[in-house]
Amino acid sequence: MKRRNFLKQLPLAAAAPMLLNGLPLRSMAGNDPLKRLAAASDNDRVLVFIQLHGGNDGLNTLIPVEQYTQYANLRPNILIPAINSSSNRKAIAVDNTLPLEQQLGFHPDMSGLKTLYDRGELAVVQGVGYKNINQSHFRSRDIWNSGGNFDSITQSGWAGRYLYHEFPDYPDAYPSADMPDPLGLEIGRAVSLLHHTGQGIPAALAVSSPRGFNNLVDTVGLDNLPEDLVGTNYADELEWIKGISKKGDQYAARLAEVFNSVGDTQVSYPSVYPFPAPKGAKENSLGQQLQTIARLIEGGVKTKIFLAQIGGFDTHAAQVESSDPTTGLHAALLYHVSSSIKSFQDDLIKRGVADRVMTMTFSEFGRRAESNFSYGTDHGTVAPVFVVGKAVRPGIFGLSPDLSNLNNKNLTNALDSDSFEMTNDDMAPNYDYRQIYTALLEDWMLADEASLAATQFQDFRSSKLDLVGTITGSKEAFFAKHFRLDECYPNPVREKTTISYYIDSSEHVKLTLMDISGKQSTTLFNKVQAYGEHKIEVDLSSYAAGTYVYTLEAGAKKATKKMLIVR
Repeated sequence: MKRRNFLKQLPLAAAAPMLLNGLPLRSMAGNDPLKRLAAASDNDRVLVFIQLHGGNDGLNTLIPVEQYTQYANLRPNILIPAINSSSNRKAIAVDNTLPLEQQLGFHPDMSGLKTLYDRGELAVVQGVGYKNINQSHFRSRDIWNSGGNFDSITQSGWAGRYLYHEFPDYPDAYPSADMPDPLGLEIGRAVSLLHHTGQGIPAALAVSSPRGFNNLVDTVGLDNLPEDLVGTNYADELEWIKGISKKGDQYAARLAEVFNSVGDTQVSYPSVYPFPAPKGAKENSLGQQLQTIARLIEGGVKTKIFLAQIGGFDTHAAQVESSDPTTGLHAALLYHVSSSIKSFQDDLIKRGVADRVMTMTFSEFGRRAESNFSYGTDHGTVAPVFVVGKAVRPGIFGLSPDLSNLNNKNLTNALDSDSFEMTNDDMAPNYDYRQIYTALLEDWMLADEASLAATQFQDFRSSKLDLVGTITGSKEAFFAKHFRLDECYPNPVREKTTISYYIDSSEHVKLTLMDISGKQSTTLFNKVQAYGEHKIEVDLSSYAAGTYVYTLEAGAKKATKKMLIVR
C-alpha cells in the first residue's frame, strides 16, 4: 500500500494496533536514549554480509581429502569426485601445502573462490556454529542475527546494537552532514533482526529492488493531519510516522544520487549457471545485489554494514542431478556465490575501494553428514564461513568435521562441551560464529571495548579468530609457501640458463621473457603442470645482449625477475 493511502485510511483502523514495517508504533516511537559523548564511527571501513538462506551443505562445499572414503560412504548418491579422480568435473584442490588432515577440495563450480584463495584474499573457516545448534530455519537465523546463545531470546540484532552505539541519538539526529546515509542497508523486502536496535527501531533500510532507489519510498503527501485526528491518541504517532517517512525520502534521494554518480565497471557478474539445474536455480540473484553495493561504495555512501541474500539452500531433495552429482540445485547456488563474490572483489579493486571492504558469508546451519534417498540432505549443524578481503589473513581455519566420530563432544575453542546435545549423526562445531564476528568488529571495524560490550561480544575477545591482517603485510608467508620463482642459473647468461619455480596446485603455467624496454616479448613455456618443484632449461643463444625480465604466471599467481644476457 502507498504511504499516502495508508495514512488516509488510518481512521478506519483506529481500534487496531498500529504497526509500521511490522513493528508496534509505541516501541518505535519510544526513542529516548541516554546522550553519550562518544563520537560516531569515523573510519571508512565497511562490512558486507551474504546470507545463504536454507542451510548450506558444508560437506559438498568443502570436500575433505583425508576423509574422502568416509565422505563417499556417507553420501554415495550425491558425492563429488575426488581431486585425484579422472573425472572432468571433480573437487578443486584448495591448498596442497597444508597437512593432509587439513586439505580440502572446493566444489568444482567454486573456481572463483579458488582464485581468491590463490590471490591471498580468502579465509575459509570450517565447522562454524554454536552450542546446541537449533535446526529450525527461523530460530537459527534469529540466533545468528541477534548474536545470542541457543537459549537466549532478544528482539535486537548484534549489528543494530553496534550501530546504535556508534551513532548515538539515532534516528533523531540523522541523516546528518557527517552521516547522510542509512547506517545499514539490506537487499530484501524487510529489515531483518540483524539490524534491529535495542530501542525497537531498525538501524537499516531495506531495498527490495537493488537499482530501484528512486522508487524506494513514496512521498508522504500530507503536510497537515486530517481534522478528525487532531487531538486524538494517534496524533503523536502520525507526526512521528511523517518524520520517519521524510527521513526515508531523504535516504532514498541520497542513495539514488550516489548510485547515479558513478557508472558500471567492466567487471562481468555471471548471470546464468552453465550446467544442468532446475530452472529456478539457473538465474543468479546475488550478482546484481553485490554489483549495486560496489557502485554505492565507490559513489561515497557511508553505510557501514550491508546485507545481501541468496536463497534455495534447503536441499532436502534433488540437491544434485541424478545423472551428474556435480551439477544441479546446490551446484548452481555455489556457482552463483563463488562467481559473484569473485566478481564483487574484482569490481571493488577496479573501483579503487577494495581496501575498505571485508565480506563474509553465513548460513543458519549446515546439513547432515549422510545424504537421504531423495538425492538430498536434511537439516544438520555446522557449515563453513568464507571471509574475503584485501586485509584478510588467507588460509584454512580448523579441520574438517570428524566423519568417523559423529555426535562427538570433542569441541574446541570457545565451545563448551558441557550439556552439548546433537542427534541424527550431526557434526560438531570447531568455532562459535561470534568468534568471527568479534574479529571483524574489533580488528577490522576497529570497535573499542565499549562497542563490543554494546554488541554483547565482549566474552569472545580472547578467543576471536586471527582473521584480519593488513593490506600489504599479512600475506608474505602465505605467498612464499604457495608460489616461488627462483633466480635463474647461471645469471648472467651466455647461451642457456635454468629457471626453477614451485607451484602449490596444478595450474596452467606461462613463462615469458621481455626485454627491459618492453618492446620484445617471447613465450618460453605455456601449458598445464602438476603442483610441485619445476625446472625449465631455456636456450637464449639467439638473443641480443642486454637486460631482460622473465615472468611466471600460474593461475592467479604471478612473479617477475631480471636476467642479464651477455655476449
